[in-house]
Amino acid sequence: MSKTIFITGATSGFGKAIAILFAKNGYNVIINGRRKERLAELEAQLKKDYGADVISLPFDVRKRNEVIEAISSLPDKWLKIDVLVNNAGLASGLSDIQDGNLDDWDKMIDTNIKGLLYVTREVSPMMIKHKSGHIINIGSVAAKEVYPKGNVYCATKHAVDALSKAMRVDMLPHNIKVTAIHPGLAETEFSIVRFHGDEDRAAQVYKGFNALNAEDIAEAAWFAASRPAHVNINDMIITPTAQATSRDVIKS
Repeated sequence: MSKTIFITGATSGFGKAIAILFAKNGYNVIINGRRKERLAELEAQLKKDYGADVISLPFDVRKRNEVIEAISSLPDKWLKIDVLVNNAGLASGLSDIQDGNLDDWDKMIDTNIKGLLYVTREVSPMMIKHKSGHIINIGSVAAKEVYPKGNVYCATKHAVDALSKAMRVDMLPHNIKVTAIHPGLAETEFSIVRFHGDEDRAAQVYKGFNALNAEDIAEAAWFAASRPAHVNINDMIITPTAQATSRDVIKS
């Protein structure tokens, strides 16, 4: 019987790469995102290229009622979710705390923390019912350290780290694995979003070294999910070879 994975933020970057890799390996896939056209394109691609069974759930993880309504609408055949990937997340803005944009702050807190919580709250009882499952939270190296002007973003990813540890404790009696994956500099749409669509500024972040790509993180998620039943990967920090910390990066 095929397993099922549920991925939030699947319309680009890590989420899309994870959806593709798991579909390639025989998983049924539930994909979530706010951009309906991109979801439809990915659904068609997964079905055509890998023969995957796919269902799209277009909703905004920040909106609690949308989360509840969408997940509760899943047909019975989709209610055994083997892997949940809480991938939806973003950075918005880069400024000293005294100059911070409150809308940016709300967007990061609502997406990176509350969105993760809303989805986990709806999916984890399904896993508990079946006494099996795996929750994979996509964090960041910002979950482990703080860098200049990253204040609120770093705080939200520190929260993801703490919640991952707490989930591991809470899920332990129910035979449910919990993994946190913390990527370093990865060339996705991340910086374009952070700089509010300024592609030229975003491109400067990745110049002069080989950054991670989305497929690198997808492979890490696959490694964690494909371990034997008695093995849980608790925490993974993944950086480019050229990066030691958020502030120490060797560029040519």
